[in-house]
Amino acid sequence: MLTKKYAHQSHCGRHASRTPILNLPIANQRSLFSQSQPTHSPKGKMTAINTMVKERLQDLVLSTEQVLEIKSKLNHEIERGLGKDTHASSSVKCFITYVQDLPNSKERGKFLALDLGGTNFRVLLITLAEGSHFHMDSKIYAVPKDIMLGPGTGLFDHIAECLADFMKEYDVYKEKLPLGFTFSFPCVQEGLTKARLSTWTKGFKCEGVEGNDVVQLLKDAIARRGDVQIDVMAVLNDTTGTLMSCAYKKHNCRVGLIVGTGSNACYFEKLENVQLWDGPTEGVPDQVIINTEWGAFGDNGVLENIFTEYDRTIDKESINPGKQLFEKMISGMYMGELVRLVLVKLTQEGLLFGGKCSDVLLEKGSFYTKYVSEIESDKQGEYHSCTQVLEELGLAGVASDTDLANVRIVCELVSRRAAHLTSAGVACLLDRMGEKDVTVAVDGSVYRFHPHFHHLMMDKIAELIDPSIKFDLMLSEDGSGRGAALVAAVACRDR
Repeated sequence: MLTKKYAHQSHCGRHASRTPILNLPIANQRSLFSQSQPTHSPKGKMTAINTMVKERLQDLVLSTEQVLEIKSKLNHEIERGLGKDTHASSSVKCFITYVQDLPNSKERGKFLALDLGGTNFRVLLITLAEGSHFHMDSKIYAVPKDIMLGPGTGLFDHIAECLADFMKEYDVYKEKLPLGFTFSFPCVQEGLTKARLSTWTKGFKCEGVEGNDVVQLLKDAIARRGDVQIDVMAVLNDTTGTLMSCAYKKHNCRVGLIVGTGSNACYFEKLENVQLWDGPTEGVPDQVIINTEWGAFGDNGVLENIFTEYDRTIDKESINPGKQLFEKMISGMYMGELVRLVLVKLTQEGLLFGGKCSDVLLEKGSFYTKYVSEIESDKQGEYHSCTQVLEELGLAGVASDTDLANVRIVCELVSRRAAHLTSAGVACLLDRMGEKDVTVAVDGSVYRFHPHFHHLMMDKIAELIDPSIKFDLMLSEDGSGRGAALVAAVACRDR
């Protein structure tokens, strides 16, 4: 099992948590609604979940049959995404990445990586040498809100400025280095160095980018500066970068998964199943990494039967209603808000906090996703973090012992549903590939910092896949940034 010990966390760009998130035992796997398992309050009193609360939360619980149905529906959408005649109407687009080779530890030299996928982006300088020696320098830069919503030229000019500053700081300003560009938004790739943005996600809405080649936009911004030179060797999604990063150490890595601000996955598919493949077929590997873009799974209505009123509110109030519906049920951008909506509903019905709702709790976005991890990191029956969170929400004076237990239950149900939905997706990919020993590379703040997400996924995937398949979930070190440099290194190696 993966051991995770982190001093700090910051889901979706939030501030670091007050206390360390330690690798704690998984919560009791029996029904969260079992009346025979009352919880202990901080004062040692027995508390029980209100019967009406149980009824109100039941729609957040997915049965094994429902999860299997989701797995089957996803496989059907993947088949449609890979098909020439059905690709356009599939909710899971299955974009071709044109990445066919994995690192073999023979890559050498200096490589730049640019990793854009959220409110922050990274620039990295990676040096590969003999004996699998790996040295990395990196720096994080912010993307201000006005740039996220402004013209596309402003975004790429900002990126180019930060890239130039980084190259000056690390004394490679005068060198022309290969660069791997991780661009973690849905793109139609037309080659290893050409990708057109399909649609913005994760809060971005820059004009003049959708439908255009993001590599060319980056090159244009660098040309406008005229002070640095780069050689873009590859553009890729963060899932592909995550896969490549782990594949440098684990050569059986075949799946890349992100569970962070957003959610997506990629995997190796046989060329014979990729009807839209337009690359060479002779003298090349018989497989290619497919970027599923599964965040949009359900946008065509196939998941309507598991949507709750909270999911519909999240979608309606988002900047992209009707899109990325699977992602909105899983990712860190929405998890805290899902919990908040449930808590507000229960309070308005008089089932929490004596019916008294604070102004802070009523404010959209006030329940950060990091709160979910903090609350679930307490030992069963203890509510130290929950008490602190409720203090920040202005509810400390009205929360009873039973309220504390109920708040934790809500967090557990929302995060468990997210883990099970993600597991259905991974199980689908493992069964599709049919390989008997596979490492799944994983990155993202939810997976990294939630104390039980890894264990929930390990258990559920094992329940859903062919029992002859052996698998492991591997936390990706330095994630998509390192992977971008490795894709560039492999492209240089194969020249």
